[in-house]
Amino acid sequence: MGRVAGKVAIVTGGAMGIGQACAELLAAEGAAVAVTDRESDAGGKVVDALVARGHRAIFLEHDVSLENRWQSVVDGVVKTYGKLDILVNNAGVGWFGDVEHTTIEDWHKLMGVNLDGVFLGIKHAIPAMRASGGGSIVNLSSIEGLVGDPGLAAYNASKGAVRLLTKSAALYCARGGMKIRVNSVHPGYIWTPMVRHALEASGNAAEMQRAIEALHPVGHLGEPNDIAYGVLYLASDESTFVTGSELVIDGGYTAQ
Repeated sequence: MGRVAGKVAIVTGGAMGIGQACAELLAAEGAAVAVTDRESDAGGKVVDALVARGHRAIFLEHDVSLENRWQSVVDGVVKTYGKLDILVNNAGVGWFGDVEHTTIEDWHKLMGVNLDGVFLGIKHAIPAMRASGGGSIVNLSSIEGLVGDPGLAAYNASKGAVRLLTKSAALYCARGGMKIRVNSVHPGYIWTPMVRHALEASGNAAEMQRAIEALHPVGHLGEPNDIAYGVLYLASDESTFVTGSELVIDGGYTAQ
């Protein structure tokens, strides 16, 4: 308990899945948490549950692809809690589509959330964290930011870009003398609503799930908390010498 005691965190896409697990774990370890999401009802329920357990938490409606919403979210968190120490850029979307058949509309929609949202989060978190004396930014990439998949062209591109954007931002902060660390987390397939919906859209969810499970040497999909504990480490002062790094949590997927 208390690994991030006294810190203030923003978790985007915190209404469900990995984001919800991160918000709950950070709160349990002592942070005040701002849960942000486009899904106001689900996000509000997450916050209500946290508050009922005695944690400090607020919900903010948030489309991460819009810069004005980022300005409002960061300003609102600083106004409420006085500072910002942790940003978990978790919000993301994903769907199947190869490079030949992905429409430009779908490409831009996915990039707006997965890449623009991370860029804007970093951009607006840095001044707030600088004013607070430092902080930690954790960007959710993916194993699909490390290896290719013929049916995930836009998703591969977005998550690969997050990987290198993370390194650029980490170097900018470190060489600028800021005590702001920036790292990326690369999950394998995690049993979340996004993965479940993608499998259902394939038309044969059970078969697809078995096939994806077989890609992981451990023989099963991960759970949201598998990722949340990695995020907690990077958010905490236990990782003060870690920046520009990739934390791969994938059940052995990329070890093959």
